[in-house]
Amino acid sequence: MICHMFPGQPVVWGAAFQDDDSFRRIAETCCAMTGFDPQTGVSRNPALTETVKLQLFGICYSIFKSEQLASRNPPPDLLAEHSMGIYGALAAGGVLTADEAIEITFRGGMLMAETFSSDAYALGCFIGLTIPQVESIARNNSVYIANYNTSRHVLLAGIASGIESAKSEAEAAGVFSAKQFQADAPLHTPLMGEITADLWIILADYHFNEPSIPLMGHIDQQFLTAATIPEFICSELNMPVYWDKTYHALRKHGVERFIEVGFGQSLAKFNRWIDSES
Repeated sequence: MICHMFPGQPVVWGAAFQDDDSFRRIAETCCAMTGFDPQTGVSRNPALTETVKLQLFGICYSIFKSEQLASRNPPPDLLAEHSMGIYGALAAGGVLTADEAIEITFRGGMLMAETFSSDAYALGCFIGLTIPQVESIARNNSVYIANYNTSRHVLLAGIASGIESAKSEAEAAGVFSAKQFQADAPLHTPLMGEITADLWIILADYHFNEPSIPLMGHIDQQFLTAATIPEFICSELNMPVYWDKTYHALRKHGVERFIEVGFGQSLAKFNRWIDSES
């Protein structure tokens, strides 16, 4: 079995495919909707934050790569998603159109940026410590684990000062790598409950079709349906991403080959790490 897996927001913008007609078409659609051109990185919309630009680049790249794969190969047996990768997966599974996936990414990103603009938030990527160690560090600094990617790769989210102090504590504990990134909002933490009501209003503008390909959610490793997808989109912002559990569940369902449908190879690296510990 083959699984197409859709990664979350990239941490850097990639100046790729500037001469590709297919990507140019997707980029033009994005630019018309949002004022941001993911092909060049140029924005006509002064309200767009760097985080929202990265989210738009990520969804456009995933749509492009999904279309390229579909033009050359039979459809995959399963779909999986990580964080913001849900929107690319929904487009690939025919739940939303590609245009709708870009539009919801934009509207949701702007909602997060506007709602949490009064504070400075950050993400902390820690590699090398055990899960209990990172959980203790998170509690000590009033931040949250946002991604359980592998047994030794964890992402924290919260107030920037808390992430900074958590990074210092992790370094003192001998972490192999600790990096901090600016963020518009504390994704995948209970703090995101502040936008739930407004996000439901946005989602009410769209019709969600049944996935044409089974799509596994990263919260409880259940397959999503048209009826459960809106609830999943709202809930997943308040809860951690459990990629390690999702990967194991996909393996149990018979997946033998994974193809990353997005910018970079973050999920492929996580998979290799998880396999090495099995």
